[in-house]
Amino acid sequence: MMQTLKTDILVGSGITLTLKDVVEVSRNKAKVVLNHTSVEKINRSRTYVEKLLREKKTVYGLTTGFGKFSDTYISSEDTQELQANLIRSHACGIGLALPVEVVRAIMLLRIKSLSLGYSGIRLEVVQTMIEMLNKDVVPVVPEKGSLGASGDLAPLSHVALVIFGEGEAVYEGRRLDGGVAMKLAGIQPISLEAKEGLALINGTQVMTAVGAIASYDALNLAKWADATGALSCEALLGIRDAFDAQTHEIRPHKGQLQVAENIKRLTMGSQLMTNQGELRVQDAYSLRCIPQVHGASRDALSYVLDKIEVEMNSVTDNPLIFEEQERVISGGNFHGQPIALAMDFLSICMSEIANISERRIERLVNPHLNGNLPPFLTKHGGLQSGFMIAQYAAASVVSENKSLAHPASVDSIPSSGNQEDHVSMGTIGARKAKQIVENAYSVIAIELLCASQAIDFRNPELLGKGTKWIYAKCREQVPFLEKDRVLSYDIKKITSMLQETDIAAEIAPITSIQ
Repeated sequence: MMQTLKTDILVGSGITLTLKDVVEVSRNKAKVVLNHTSVEKINRSRTYVEKLLREKKTVYGLTTGFGKFSDTYISSEDTQELQANLIRSHACGIGLALPVEVVRAIMLLRIKSLSLGYSGIRLEVVQTMIEMLNKDVVPVVPEKGSLGASGDLAPLSHVALVIFGEGEAVYEGRRLDGGVAMKLAGIQPISLEAKEGLALINGTQVMTAVGAIASYDALNLAKWADATGALSCEALLGIRDAFDAQTHEIRPHKGQLQVAENIKRLTMGSQLMTNQGELRVQDAYSLRCIPQVHGASRDALSYVLDKIEVEMNSVTDNPLIFEEQERVISGGNFHGQPIALAMDFLSICMSEIANISERRIERLVNPHLNGNLPPFLTKHGGLQSGFMIAQYAAASVVSENKSLAHPASVDSIPSSGNQEDHVSMGTIGARKAKQIVENAYSVIAIELLCASQAIDFRNPELLGKGTKWIYAKCREQVPFLEKDRVLSYDIKKITSMLQETDIAAEIAPITSIQ
């Protein structure tokens, strides 16, 4: 995926964590530094928790059990065992391990939430997590098992296990016992005290981390989809009038306006685009409606990004410690519904980006639709199959996306003896959204390959100034398909190129896109 400049990331009270910060830490291994304001706030919050413990107050998670056991009093002598038992019993993850970059993002977001000073956790716990992140000790976290309320309990428990020397972790490329990994990295595991186990696992950081990475990649993909769509328009001798600002200004959805402007800029100077009535009066919707379809997905993505950035900078613990007012409030900030809905929205909007792209692929390869280009974009049809099965592959993942896009948030299964009787399934939604984004990259890659092949049959010199750059970028990776070869390798190369290239930044000297 895209690489950006690695810098230290300051986290804490009064500092807004950005999507770029998350990527810097998760992918580029930027160091994390806790600000001084947070140190003071964490210490004050912990001092109040210790006061409550001395006074033997009945407070959920401090002196009680959890979930349905919230009315069961636990003595102060048993609090350490209570916290350890909480983590061990809740570490019920299932399935493959989450990618290292996702777990690093989870740790960063949990540090951020704890650093705001409403969780009653000791400073040493936060510092240990920061040290783990900075020395790249990454807990092994199974991807499945969270209901998305009370937070991401099961996966976050696998993170917490390593903090006190249990579980498993990846260190220097090896999957190790958690205690061994901590020892090799020179980090001292710590025992958890009252409230700390609960503070580590009661939150939405897993769904938010997965969603943040998926959203970051989706933002870049949306720009590539415009670029590839513009190239397809030229390959199919598309009608430029559909992208005229006059049409879009009288239906001024922000995304629609952005996409129409992008297509206009990318195809500026093109001798392949046609005028209305020159070859035909109207194009098919997959060309003519690119601004309306891509634009709607962009507007949806803007909503998703807003929700993700709010959640990244929020406190999602329970109970919450308001030491200045000497109050402890049991609420529901751990409930993942805001992210669950956003992730379902992300799934739908990125499925549609791939959906319309596949329809353009079909037009490029179909001799009845492609404006006298060779069938399946090969010189020797019959002997050669060209891009015939590449369209199949695109159709396959587009169909898979449609299944994955079924909303997770509409389901809820009560848990904990019906105490937790409505849950979000937000982490399922986030994982599905991430898979859809990855699938969509492959579809856009196939479209770019087909459009570039079609342009070779037209004339690359007739391209617009932006689309000429896009075509050249493809040809840097993959040559013209003179005769049949294994296209899986080409698709993989172009997919990686799309994922690793910030198109808006790279194309800026030629023409800016949004």
